[in-house]
Amino acid sequence: MSQPSAPPAYDDKNPLYPPPPGGYPQPHPYAGGYPQPGGYPPAAGYGQPGGYPAAGGYSHPGMAIPTMPVRFGGDGIGDGSPFQSVDWDDRKIRHTFIRKVYAIISLQLLVTVGIISVFTFVHPVRSFVQENIAIYYASYAVFLVTYLVLACCQGPRRRFPWNIILLSIFTLAMGLMTGTIASVHRTNAVLIAMLITAIVAIIVTIFCFQTKVDFTSCPGLFCVLGIVVMVTGIITAIVLSFKYVSWLHMLYAAIGAIAFTLFLAYDTQLVLGNRKNTLSPEEYVYGALTIYTDIIYIFTFLLQIVGRD
Repeated sequence: MSQPSAPPAYDDKNPLYPPPPGGYPQPHPYAGGYPQPGGYPPAAGYGQPGGYPAAGGYSHPGMAIPTMPVRFGGDGIGDGSPFQSVDWDDRKIRHTFIRKVYAIISLQLLVTVGIISVFTFVHPVRSFVQENIAIYYASYAVFLVTYLVLACCQGPRRRFPWNIILLSIFTLAMGLMTGTIASVHRTNAVLIAMLITAIVAIIVTIFCFQTKVDFTSCPGLFCVLGIVVMVTGIITAIVLSFKYVSWLHMLYAAIGAIAFTLFLAYDTQLVLGNRKNTLSPEEYVYGALTIYTDIIYIFTFLLQIVGRD
């Protein structure tokens, strides 16, 4: 048998399986088990390209809450505010922050108590202060300037050593103011007011550790309370400048003592954390500033109540 000179046509190769109309489809450039151009399919447990997801235990910059009443710090969301939502759950960071704040407060109170003791028990100093009221106004001016700088300016408040220097000047000015006020009251009244203030501060701190009540979740209420104290103080000052009214003076002192006790609870919870809102871990100076100021105001209001003649 002679061999054909050419292979048979494609259609004659397998007459049982003729090709479909239009011919066979072209093969894909890649087999089905290999990834298509453009990258491998994402695995189930890995994040997509573009950055790692933020860890839940670290703070996010810029998160804040409204500021405290009778405060001059930041009053909204932003990097300039000392407040933020609770998202720094590292216990070591928080405990270090708390220890730092209360160490500063202890030094501030120690200096203030020393100044009050000198102004109260050293009679030449007491007489000199009583005869020179300009000391009170000068210390008040320094107190106001340093307080505004520390409360309103984030740079000096966070930059070492300027924050410590300003806080030291603020503490000395506040101590001179408080010592001047104490010098015009009876010695036993000063001691009683100091004892009551210490008891109130300890009770409020323990209460803030144990209670489930979150004072930081209602800053608007404390804003209203601050306005009430301010308006009451203005009215009292105007009335007493014309005629001294004993019951009005005592009423204002009682309102002030109660209000700043609540402010102390608010500021303490901001420092302790574990609440809806808290202070940034970098704001140890602001935390010490607010708690120390609350304690001193409680003392001065209590002194007006127990030291009245």
